[in-house]
Amino acid sequence: MPPITSFSSHDALVLGAGIVGTCTALHLQQRGLSVCLVDRQDPGTGTSSGNAGLIERASVVPYAFPQSPLALLRYASNLRADVHFQWRALPALTPWLWRYWRESAPAPLERAAHDMLPLIERCVSEHQPLIEAAHLAHLVRTQGWIDIYRAPRAFAQAAAEGRALAARHQLQLDVLDGTALKARESGFAPGAAMAGGLHWRDPWTVSAPARLVQGYAELFARRGGTVLRADASGLRQSEDGAWCLNTPAATLRARHVVIALGPDAGALCRRLGYRLPLAHKRGYHLHYRITPETPAPEHPLCDSRAGFVLAAMEQGLRLTTGVELALPDAPPNHVQIDRAERIARRYWPLGERVEAEPWMGRRPCTPDMRPIVGAAPRHQGLWFNFGHAHHGLTLGPACARLLAELICGEPTFCNPVPYAAQRFL
Repeated sequence: MPPITSFSSHDALVLGAGIVGTCTALHLQQRGLSVCLVDRQDPGTGTSSGNAGLIERASVVPYAFPQSPLALLRYASNLRADVHFQWRALPALTPWLWRYWRESAPAPLERAAHDMLPLIERCVSEHQPLIEAAHLAHLVRTQGWIDIYRAPRAFAQAAAEGRALAARHQLQLDVLDGTALKARESGFAPGAAMAGGLHWRDPWTVSAPARLVQGYAELFARRGGTVLRADASGLRQSEDGAWCLNTPAATLRARHVVIALGPDAGALCRRLGYRLPLAHKRGYHLHYRITPETPAPEHPLCDSRAGFVLAAMEQGLRLTTGVELALPDAPPNHVQIDRAERIARRYWPLGERVEAEPWMGRRPCTPDMRPIVGAAPRHQGLWFNFGHAHHGLTLGPACARLLAELICGEPTFCNPVPYAAQRFL
């Protein structure tokens, strides 16, 4: 690094330019703070770029660990498409998985769903003004997504549970039998045996998640914000309490710093003395060429049993996988996406692969299925906003608003206690 020649002072540094960090920078900026958004990469090019593009208003129950012995036996075979694990990673992950399993029991899961509801309820309404201000409506569709089922028994159970959930939370749901499903989505392969689907109509979907985040970052810059490429690992607190970070051009100084580094947040937090239970659920995606013979669905299609989503993106038809548990330095393993592709081709005419190799990303997950949002307990001016698991795109703006309200001493739109880091310390 060349010699530092100057200082650049701000009210706040936001470390991490994914969806969560970029929205946090915007919300702090809206409250009159001078903000610098910092990342090693360009905004939106990390984990935020690889999701299925769902702003998931209907996801009112967190993704839980299976509880039944039969389900656990099935997963132990390691032959499923929705979850795959690296055997040698299990010893290191066992304490986290054990707590995740306990938190997924009916009573704790009900509490987690209750705690997450204020964020989920506001996910669309918090995205909407940012989409409008950034002129990104062309990337967004408001018709929801469809959960598809191939087995009649699984569909019947899901339909009953879906109707109850929709009634309880005032969600819009169409329950489609096999004929109605194919009428709504005409691209299924001839002869594909589909039991039915649940069309959740409240969620919005995004055709280019990376471009959405980039558009939000451009809005932040147009409004006077600073976006810098730098490594956040050198963060330190000076004797006068200011937070400092060296960059090639200057030393950044600020009263507040927000760690919004997604899956990389844990390493920086440990260096600052916080050992938080943040694990990574890895995921993959591939794109397939869209042609008249290999069309994209009108709505994202989620195959719950196989754990993947098919969604139309700017790059092609995106196939996203479920969960892979592996050591942090483990190389990519294509077995899961290969399994998902084989299943998808049974009922949807996938075209040629666009990329030679699948994209791989890491979802930052806590064992109690809640993000970590709020003040660091042992440092003045240090704030956390990470651990959003499968719902970073969904929760980014709502969690950003909540954290900005905390930093600025405003009344918060919901109780922030369930997301505080203190629950793990």
